[in-house]
Amino acid sequence: MTYTPTDQHSTPTPAELREQIEHTRHELGVQDLAEPTDIKARARQKASQLKEQAVAKAGELKLQATKATSQVQDKLPDPVKEKAARAAGQARATAAEAGRVWEEKAPSPLRQKTAQTAQLAREHRTLLAAAAGITVLWLARRKS
Repeated sequence: MTYTPTDQHSTPTPAELREQIEHTRHELGVQDLAEPTDIKARARQKASQLKEQAVAKAGELKLQATKATSQVQDKLPDPVKEKAARAAGQARATAAEAGRVWEEKAPSPLRQKTAQTAQLAREHRTLLAAAAGITVLWLARRKS
């Protein structure tokens, strides 16, 4: 099924060119030949797909981190849990005191950057807690 103009030596008219393009589209099964060349649209679509994949993966990792934290906490003996709770309380008190000193003496731009970093840590605390729990379990097993 190939298109052949009526006269091979004459210049095709615009109508003949449109007919030839339509014929080629039909032959190739392509609805819109411009679609594959729309780079911005393709980039947006790919970015959207990657974002969806990243969100899904982040959800999976958060669930895994939660399970790992729970498993680590279940395996820890009570004396270790109590010691960790006391250490956490002391760390909170020390951090609060350091925060007060920091507020008094640190330059404003540095305080703002630190506040942003702290906010990021709070938003990802499940992952941080899982990493801490795994580290505690590893240290406990290493000593025994």
